[in-house]
Amino acid sequence: DQEALFDRNVFKMSILGLKKKQPKTFKVKVITMDAEMEFSCEVKWKGKDLFDLVCRTVGLRETWFFGLRYTVKDTYAWLKPDKRVLDQEVPKDSPITFNFLAKFFPEKVEEELVQEITQHLFFLQVKKQILDEEIFCSPEASVLLASYAVQAKYGDYDPNFHKPGFLAQDELLPKTVSIQYQMTADMWEEKITAWYAEHRGLARDEAEMEYLKIAQDLEMYGVSYFEITQNKRDTNLLLGVDAQGLHIYSPNSKLTPNKSFPWSGIRNISYSEKEFTIKPLDKKKDVFKFYSSQLRVNKLILQLCIGNHDLFMRRRKVDSIEVQQMKAQAKEEKARKKMERQILAREKQMREEAERAKEEMERRLFQLQDEARLANEALLRSEETADLLAEKAQIAEEEAKLLAHKAAEAEQERQRLEVAAMKTKEEKRLMEQKMREAEQLAVKLVEQSERRLKEADHLKQDLTEAKDAERRAKQKLLEITKTTYPVQRGKPGFKSPATYMEKSKHLQDQLKELKSEIESLKLEEQQQQQASLYNMHSEARGYIQEPIYIAHSNVRMSHSCNMAYFEEV
Repeated sequence: DQEALFDRNVFKMSILGLKKKQPKTFKVKVITMDAEMEFSCEVKWKGKDLFDLVCRTVGLRETWFFGLRYTVKDTYAWLKPDKRVLDQEVPKDSPITFNFLAKFFPEKVEEELVQEITQHLFFLQVKKQILDEEIFCSPEASVLLASYAVQAKYGDYDPNFHKPGFLAQDELLPKTVSIQYQMTADMWEEKITAWYAEHRGLARDEAEMEYLKIAQDLEMYGVSYFEITQNKRDTNLLLGVDAQGLHIYSPNSKLTPNKSFPWSGIRNISYSEKEFTIKPLDKKKDVFKFYSSQLRVNKLILQLCIGNHDLFMRRRKVDSIEVQQMKAQAKEEKARKKMERQILAREKQMREEAERAKEEMERRLFQLQDEARLANEALLRSEETADLLAEKAQIAEEEAKLLAHKAAEAEQERQRLEVAAMKTKEEKRLMEQKMREAEQLAVKLVEQSERRLKEADHLKQDLTEAKDAERRAKQKLLEITKTTYPVQRGKPGFKSPATYMEKSKHLQDQLKELKSEIESLKLEEQQQQQASLYNMHSEARGYIQEPIYIAHSNVRMSHSCNMAYFEEV
C-alpha cells in the first residue's frame, strides 16, 4: 500500500510538472483584406472566442457573413466556432495564420449590408477575386468597376492633381482583360479616368456600394466551387454553392449551370462519407446524388450549405431586434455622414471658391503688377518720347519759321515773277513791236543797201570806164610822146591829162563822200541795234541779226568795192 501510495504521489507530481511546463497561450496572426493583426490566445479558447475578438477589434457587428479560414494540405477549411482552436486541424506554426474573409454572400448587398465596415470588407474581397480572375468580368464591366474603385480610393477627380500616370501603380483590371485588347496602360488609364470623372460627389462608402451592386450581378459572384463526380457514370462535374442554392456545372464552364437546386426547392441535404444526396421538396422529382473526393471537402460543402440555407431563411423573416437596431443606427449614421459630407462639400466648395478667388486675386495682382511695370516702362518711354517730341517740336518750330521765311520769300518771288511776267509780257509786246520796227528797218536798210549797191555798181562801172579811158589816154599820151610830132593842144576830140586829172579828182571826191555816208549809216545802224535789241530774246535777236548782218555785208561789200576802186585810182 505504501508503495502504491508513493507511486500515486509520484505520478501526480509528474502530471503537475507537465501541466506547469505546458504554455497557457499561443500566438495567432489574423489577416484581413486591409490589415494584419496578432493576438495572444488562451489554450482553452474555442473558435468562437477568437472570432469574437477579431470582430471586436475590427468593429464588425454583422458577424454572420464572415469566418476565419485556414489552409489544410491542398484545400482550405473554416474555423469551427464550438470547438477549441488547438483541437482543430490548424497549422502548427507559430503564430497560427488565419484569413478573416466573407464566408457567405448576401443576395442584395444594398439591403443586407448595414455597416460601412461590412461593405468595405466585401468590396475589398470581391475586388481581389475579380482581379485574380476568380470571378469572371467582361472588359466593359471591368473598366466601370475600376472607375468606382478609383473613386473610392482617390475621391473626386481633379485634373490639376490627378495627372496622367497617377494610376500607374494601381492594379485595376484583370490581366486577361489587359492582354485581350492591344491597348497600352496609358490608354486603359484614359478610359478608366473618363468614367472616373463621372462619379464626382460619391463618397467612399457610396462608391464601394456601387461597385458591389454591379459585381453581385456577375455569374461567379459569391459562388464556391467544388469538384464532384456523378453517380455510376463517374462524370466530372462542378458543384457551386451560393446564396441562391446549389448549381451543377460542366468542368469547363463556371458561368452557366446545367442544373440548379434553389434553397426553396430543397427538402434535405445529406451525405454519407463521400456520397451527397439532394432531395427536392417536390417528391415527384428525382433525388440527385454526387460524390466528392475527400471527406474534409464533404464537411466543408455541408457547412456552406447549412450556412447559406440559414441565411436564406433568415432573410425571409422579420429582422431581429439587433439587426433593426443596427439598421436604425446605420441609417442615423448615414444621415449624419451625409450631413457631414454636405457640410464638408459646402466648406470644400467655399474653400475652392476662396482658393479660386485667391488665385484670381493673385492673378489680378500679377496682372496689375505687369500692367504697372508696363505702365512705368511706357511712362519712361513716354518721357523719352516727350523729350524727343519736344526736341522735334523745337526743330519743327525752327523749320516752320524757316519755311515761313521761305514761304514769304517764295511769295515775294512769286509777286516778283508776276511783276516780271507782266514786265515780260510788256517787254515781249515791245520787243515784238521793236522786232517789227527792226524788220521794217532791216527791209529799209536792205533797200538802201541794194540802192547803194546799185550806185556802187554804177560808180564801179563809171570807174572802170574812167580807168579804161585813163588807160587809153595814157596809151595815147605815150604814143604821142614817142613821136616827133609836136603836141597839138586844142585839137578837137583830144582830152588832155589835166582833164583826166580833174575827172579823177571829181570821182575821188564822190567816193570819199560815198564812204562817209556809208560810215554814218553804219554808225547809226549800230546805235539803233544796241538801243532796240539789248534785252530781246535770243531767238528774236538771232532772227533780227540775220538780215542786219546781210545788210552790213552788202554795205561792207559796196564799201570794199568803192575803196578798191578808189585805191586803184
